[in-house]
Amino acid sequence: MSYKLLFGTYTKSESKGLYEAELSDSGELKNLKNTAEIGSPTYFAVSNAGLLYAVDKQDQRGGVSVWDTSTIPFKKTDEQISDGSSPAYIFVDEKRQLVFTGNYHKGLVSIYKIDGQKLIKSDEFKNEGSGPRPEQESSHIHFTALTPDNRLVAVDLGSDELLTFELSKDGKLSQPTRFKTEKGFGPRHIRFSKDGNYAYLLGELSSKLSILKYKEGKFELVKTVSTIPADWTAHNGAAAIRLSNDYKFIYNSNRGYNSIAVFKISENQENVELIQQISTEGDFPRDFNVSPDGKYLVAVNQNTNNATSYSINPENGKLTLIQKDFYLPEAVRVYFEK
Repeated sequence: MSYKLLFGTYTKSESKGLYEAELSDSGELKNLKNTAEIGSPTYFAVSNAGLLYAVDKQDQRGGVSVWDTSTIPFKKTDEQISDGSSPAYIFVDEKRQLVFTGNYHKGLVSIYKIDGQKLIKSDEFKNEGSGPRPEQESSHIHFTALTPDNRLVAVDLGSDELLTFELSKDGKLSQPTRFKTEKGFGPRHIRFSKDGNYAYLLGELSSKLSILKYKEGKFELVKTVSTIPADWTAHNGAAAIRLSNDYKFIYNSNRGYNSIAVFKISENQENVELIQQISTEGDFPRDFNVSPDGKYLVAVNQNTNNATSYSINPENGKLTLIQKDFYLPEAVRVYFEK
């Protein structure tokens, strides 16, 4: 089965914004086209209504823009832009019809109410804090999403924290419950187990993966492992984390070591085993994603302007390279269209 994908990018040199390509039934990418000219749409989310909410950078201002995807090029229907940097992450809450953003540079969680094809800000929370590493001089919210029980979780790389909020149907936040990682962990992204009882937290600055127990807004550390070999001494930043469609394997990207690491999850979900490190065939793989049928994984390399595709072994979760030279300028976000 073939799929269409959307890609978010930086627009510092060759890119014009959002792109679309097709993944063939043999796992090869083809037919690249620009779907919207946006300033550095490094992340975006698409609602069930077909609206795309994109990070938008406009000179020294940044925020979120809203796009109708029913025609190509996409049509902008709204924007929420303010002075300063744009967000790093966007998430759509379909049940409450809300959009969450996490702003890395401002340490800010923002909540918007969806009003047709527009957004109305309903609340925000600015975190404070720091960590021991040079990149942790202040709060850096890098990820916002829903927990399995519909709380809002925000990942703060700067303060080494997970913040969990109660969230009203009108988009109002409670004061957060806080979980502290080890110092210098630099948490970036989090994913949850199928039953919702465990979470897998990726540390960008530490290149580590932590297994956490989760219940009613609270986290408890179970175990932490490395995402790179012990003898790798050059720079690395762990980036994206995904689970296989059967929730038996974890994949994460490493920027610097330039690989996808594959972990097998134990039956009790409290341990993981590193079973593969495979090259992304390029430099600085920030994001990747798994196809809806679970057969393929597509990664993008920001600094070498190429995308790479792999087949996924359904039995052992390991990856096999299919394609490595598909041109894609400054790509940092991979999304399979519904």
